[in-house]
Amino acid sequence: MTPLVLLPGMMCDARLFAPQIAALSGKYPILSVPIGGHDTMQALAAKVLACAPSRFALAGLSMGGIVAMEILRQAPTRVMGLALMDTNPLAEVEEIRSKRGPQIDAVQRGDLRKVMAEEMKPNYLTDGPRRAAILDLCMEMAMDLGPGVFTNQSKALRDRPDQSNTLRDFNGAALVLCGRDDVLCPVSRHELMHDLMPQSRLEIIEQAGHLPTLEQPQQTTAALTRWLEMI
Repeated sequence: MTPLVLLPGMMCDARLFAPQIAALSGKYPILSVPIGGHDTMQALAAKVLACAPSRFALAGLSMGGIVAMEILRQAPTRVMGLALMDTNPLAEVEEIRSKRGPQIDAVQRGDLRKVMAEEMKPNYLTDGPRRAAILDLCMEMAMDLGPGVFTNQSKALRDRPDQSNTLRDFNGAALVLCGRDDVLCPVSRHELMHDLMPQSRLEIIEQAGHLPTLEQPQQTTAALTRWLEMI
């Protein structure tokens, strides 16, 4: 059986993948790895590699996808298949980069809940009947992880490298997936990744924003299952 390593997005944990873990854990060994203990992408990726199986399928959402690309850069022979969801292969643009410092300062003053509520959570989801419940879960995960993780993750995202060449060099089974209404990592970013990996399958999840694993769990799980069956 192919081991599956799942990497959650910023200020999220394994609860981000709860529907997928429930659906797939009877068939695949699954490991969800926290990504908040260091403040560079290189160190975060090395930490995951230290606890991952010798070879594995790798799926990451948002920041988890960015860490996944760095893992692929560091250890390409260990990655049997790659799933990138609602993420971005490019270095951070200055418009976003300039906001990181003030956000870190606010969080270190005790305003994590406010920063998440006002600057991050509103961008996550499309409208839908479960929007409020999912936003509440996002806040719960963020508050459980705390300001130290927020600071580390913000610095790692701010200073991340462009991974376009990493993707060009990957020839394994690949899935590129995103919510149709994702405003943080739009469809165009996923079309770019699909172009960089011509062998990849591009899946656009309708009626979903940045977190299709929770917004449209059945469709997302089905796409991941098709990808895993290719490995």
